[in-house]
Amino acid sequence: MGVPAIGTAGLSPRQKAAVIVRLVLAEGEDIDLARLPQDLQTVLAQEMALMGVIDKQTRDAIVAEFCDHLESVGLSFPGDIDGTLALLDGHLSPDTTDRLRRLAALNGTGDPWDRIATLTPEVLAELARTEAPEIAAVMFSKLPVPQAAEVFALLDPALARRIAYTMSLTGGIRADALQRIGRALIQAVDALPRPAIEGKADEKVGAILNFSPSRMRDSVLAGLEDDDAAFAGEVRKTIFTWSHIPRRIDPRDIPRVTREVDNAVLIKALAGAPEDARATVDFLLGGLPSRLAESLRDEMETVGKVSAQDAEEAMDQVVLAIRQMEASGDLFLISQEEQDDGQETETTEPSA
Repeated sequence: MGVPAIGTAGLSPRQKAAVIVRLVLAEGEDIDLARLPQDLQTVLAQEMALMGVIDKQTRDAIVAEFCDHLESVGLSFPGDIDGTLALLDGHLSPDTTDRLRRLAALNGTGDPWDRIATLTPEVLAELARTEAPEIAAVMFSKLPVPQAAEVFALLDPALARRIAYTMSLTGGIRADALQRIGRALIQAVDALPRPAIEGKADEKVGAILNFSPSRMRDSVLAGLEDDDAAFAGEVRKTIFTWSHIPRRIDPRDIPRVTREVDNAVLIKALAGAPEDARATVDFLLGGLPSRLAESLRDEMETVGKVSAQDAEEAMDQVVLAIRQMEASGDLFLISQEEQDDGQETETTEPSA
């Protein structure tokens, strides 16, 4: 005996939605129901629990009606601020995006914890220092573990221990209280002083000196050493010049680096490097296949004398190519810390 057809007229819109969801899941497709509001998720699950058997004729009629509805849609919008900002990603300024997230979180149309998760470790650490340990504990409980660990490392150990203990008391917090705490934290973030100039001073000075003539760079660094040795040390860590190549480039990357530089520029840089920069020349040639290195040496002899200005410009172009490769993720520089660790290892190693 066949199952009598119910007909689409006998089903509510929610029941029809349940049929579509069941069909999608039966086909093995992925559907992100978590994006629906919680009350709609509940209603959908309840409808699916109460429904029985749907015959093929009714199923096909529901699918046809659903497809007709889709075809009649000209445009669809995300329906929430997070989806809208994702759609406009790259087209809005960071300040505008941040302001929209803040307003949405404060008026209840967005999840405040989504915005909190986008804050920098430094800002999150400042919140942990200025808010009550109970509030900070809730914040850390909501952050992804890697992000929370990064923020923890910025805190005083005593405060970190107190927050860690308080986190054991946050398990029973209610959803509405969690939202109120999230909105309060966003208001606290807005009250924090924001620098008018973005970026760290040492990184900006280092970036400027990277493209300054060597004499100017050395003069400025010497003056910084006299005025503020600590700041000068931070600036030096951000600087990458021709002389840093042997210490911060993996020899295995030399062939890739040289391919990124115009051959005529590379020859000028190698041939015109001053005597105190010859270590970089030897390092680059030593990392190339012997036949290619010999060919470059022959070209260096052929090019003759290179003026100091042309040589410096050529060396700067090699450095710029390395910087661009690093920025695009095609090259990883050896960090200053790795150099220091390696030097300490060498000095502490017992002699044979």
